[in-house]
Amino acid sequence: MSHAASGLPIGRGLLYLIVAGAAWGTAGAAASLVYRASDMGPIALSFWRCAGGLVLLLAVRLRRRRRVAPAVREPLGRKALRIGVTGFGLAVFQTAYFAAVEATGLAVATVVTLGAGPVLIALGARLTMGERLGRGGSAAVAGALIGLGVLVLGSGGATVRPFGVLLAVVSAAGYSAMTLLTRGWGRDGRADGSGTTVWTFAVTTICLLPLGLAEGLVPHAAQPAHVLALLAYIAAVPTALAYALFFAGAAVVRSATVSVIMLLEPVSAAALAVGLLGERLTAATLAGTLLMLASVAGLAVAETRGAGADGRRTAPEEESALV
Repeated sequence: MSHAASGLPIGRGLLYLIVAGAAWGTAGAAASLVYRASDMGPIALSFWRCAGGLVLLLAVRLRRRRRVAPAVREPLGRKALRIGVTGFGLAVFQTAYFAAVEATGLAVATVVTLGAGPVLIALGARLTMGERLGRGGSAAVAGALIGLGVLVLGSGGATVRPFGVLLAVVSAAGYSAMTLLTRGWGRDGRADGSGTTVWTFAVTTICLLPLGLAEGLVPHAAQPAHVLALLAYIAAVPTALAYALFFAGAAVVRSATVSVIMLLEPVSAAALAVGLLGERLTAATLAGTLLMLASVAGLAVAETRGAGADGRRTAPEEESALV
């Protein structure tokens, strides 16, 4: 267990990830409202989400009067490689997931993408960084995956199509690569969290632009102001804020722990579906949610205890990682 050289405490990193996961879950409900109010497609929505997030992050970054540099200066070539690969991973993650939803349905696509993610990340972290979960961590990951399956598939009626499953695995691979690279490059303090977030979104926006143009970027809507307000929310909260928090937290928290904490996304989405969209609260929804929350809490406690045993560090002005 180690802290990033930038000094962000593990506890704060965990908090960032929890908030990011909950914020990600609101994107689904907002997207559902966009689909109801317009004919916007999923890839176009993903493009505007990333483009809007990029504009907001750039605006905040340019208004900052002072910046906190990484403890060790990052070589330009490595920085370009890190940003390019991370941005491409994010584009693959989002686009392949939307394609999987179209091919095999929301339930199966969500289970395969979010379920394969922790497995791929745990394996990758063990092989590339020597991170070990231990028995308790492995049990927590297994519990979270079971809870995810109960939560999403509990209502039944899911249809499994091989091509859709393959797309979901590709999406999980993109998410896993993004998480592992953020953690790996953040361990030595050379990665600037603010710059990572901004330039990653620039790369992702460029990757999504041709796909969005093919689908159609300008939607038709009876109430365009309503759609614009929803798009502004999606760009600001579950995108600019959430991903800034994600990249900051993922740099200091073990990769497998990150992947499980981010399973709060479907928990948040389920809560909004019941409270905002009027969907029925089922026993499967409640059981899956409780099991996933227990797993996340267990891993967070284990991560914090491990950090305490390894010694605490403080991070002056670390809030800059949020922008």
